[in-house]
Amino acid sequence: MLRRTLIVAASALALTVAGLGQAAWAGATEQDAKTALAEFERTNAKIKPFVQAAHGYAIFPSVGKGAIGIGGAHGDGLVYEKGKLIGSTSISQITIGFQLGGQAYRELICFQTKDALDRFKGGNFEFDAQAGAVAVTAGVSVDAAYEHGVAIFTMAKGGLMYEASVGGQKFSFEPK
Repeated sequence: MLRRTLIVAASALALTVAGLGQAAWAGATEQDAKTALAEFERTNAKIKPFVQAAHGYAIFPSVGKGAIGIGGAHGDGLVYEKGKLIGSTSISQITIGFQLGGQAYRELICFQTKDALDRFKGGNFEFDAQAGAVAVTAGVSVDAAYEHGVAIFTMAKGGLMYEASVGGQKFSFEPK
C-alpha cells in the first residue's frame, strides 16, 4: 500500500513539474517580458522606480522548478540595457538536499551599473538564489538593496515546494 501511494505521489509530482516547466522551456518573447515586468510593478509600486534607475535588467517571465531530493530549475528571459532589448538569457539551477515539489516563478534581476551588467553578459554570473532574492508579494513592502551592483526579485506563479537545499543559479547570455 505504501509503495502504491509513493508511486502515485511521484507520478503526480512529475506531471506537475512538467506542466510548470513547459512554459519556462518555450523561450521568452518581448510580450512575455513586458507582461512579467508589469506584474512585478503592479504587485509592488516600489519596483518601477527601482527598474527605471537601474542601468539594465534581465527578466525571466517563467522559471520552472521541481525536485524529489535532487532538484532543478530552468527558464528563458530577455536582457535590457537603458530600456532597450540587447539579448536573451537563460537560467539553470541544480540543488541537492531535502526538497519535494514543483513551482513556477518569475525572476527580475536589476543591474545598478554598466559594470554589473557587463559581468552578467560575460557569462561570469552565478549566485545562490535563496540567499539573495527578495520575494515580491501583493501588499507587502519591498525594501530591496543592491548587493555588488545587483538586486534580485522573485514572484511565485504557482505550485508548492518544500526545500531545505543547497544550490546556485547559473546564467547564460546571447546578444541580440
